[in-house]
Amino acid sequence: MAQHFLLSAASKTLSLGRVFRMSDAEAETMFRNLRWPETNGAPVCPHCGSLNAYDCRRSNGAPRFRCRECEKDFSVTSGTLFASHKLPLRVYLAAIAVFCNEVKGKAALALSRDMGVSYKTAFVLLHKLREAMGEEMKGRVVGGEGEVVEVDGGYFGGYIKPANHKENRRDRRLARNQNGKRQCVVIVREREGRSVPAVFHSEGAALNFIKARVAKDSIVNADEAGSWDGLHGKYEMRRINHQEAYSENGACTNDAESYFSRLRRAEIGHYHSVAGQYLLRYAQEASWREDHRRMSNGDQVFRIAGLAMKRKPSVDFGGYWQRHLAA
Repeated sequence: MAQHFLLSAASKTLSLGRVFRMSDAEAETMFRNLRWPETNGAPVCPHCGSLNAYDCRRSNGAPRFRCRECEKDFSVTSGTLFASHKLPLRVYLAAIAVFCNEVKGKAALALSRDMGVSYKTAFVLLHKLREAMGEEMKGRVVGGEGEVVEVDGGYFGGYIKPANHKENRRDRRLARNQNGKRQCVVIVREREGRSVPAVFHSEGAALNFIKARVAKDSIVNADEAGSWDGLHGKYEMRRINHQEAYSENGACTNDAESYFSRLRRAEIGHYHSVAGQYLLRYAQEASWREDHRRMSNGDQVFRIAGLAMKRKPSVDFGGYWQRHLAA
């Protein structure tokens, strides 16, 4: 029997012990190389783009640079997701490592205990990492000529507690018995390839999104739900009736179901709630983890850190807490 990837040595290339043994200078060097790879870590002014900057480190040791051209100060995280950070860079690196080591997700409350920070700090940091993950999916188109793409939807949120007495209970699947907060995560996933999630009120509302994100001449696999009937005019469709079989003649949505399995387990086992305005961020996290499940934890850490250093300040959070905008 083949060994699972997570049990192999190839999956474990970065340990928390190694991160905590790093000095602040080593962590700073790593972040500088991620931020400015073209100059081998030499600072580039984010205001005017000048390479003529010098170290004007604070008295407390916090790294700081000053541009000789525009005379403005900046740090290695200025203008990124980690802008205005208050914790040492080594702590951020350790938090990303903890986040990656939990293959189905990391709860903010657990991270706050691990890192010795407040719940709010951990919550915001984790959502910024999910925002960085989502950067990889911006504008992504999957499929192509002869490629198989699987499409499916799953509903999250809007939980309604059933009535105590059996005679008072209603079918909560019906729209009239719901509270309107239930949302549908739709996933389009190329077989042996990448995936793109999105959030809608229903599966049927996702047709334009699917047509924009699935390349022409792709072979689209879907279940027998009527929501997908509108895709027949553009794609070669293969439908599978799950009441009769999970796979037949090459038609299946098993890869899409694998994605939903990861997202459900994250919801039930770690987050307990992935609904509301941040549902898309949780969906993007599950998609990123599923797409990179064969990548070592060290490569995942550096990839996420690199995405965060290239991403501009958060659109969901400003300063310390929420912007109160939809994700």
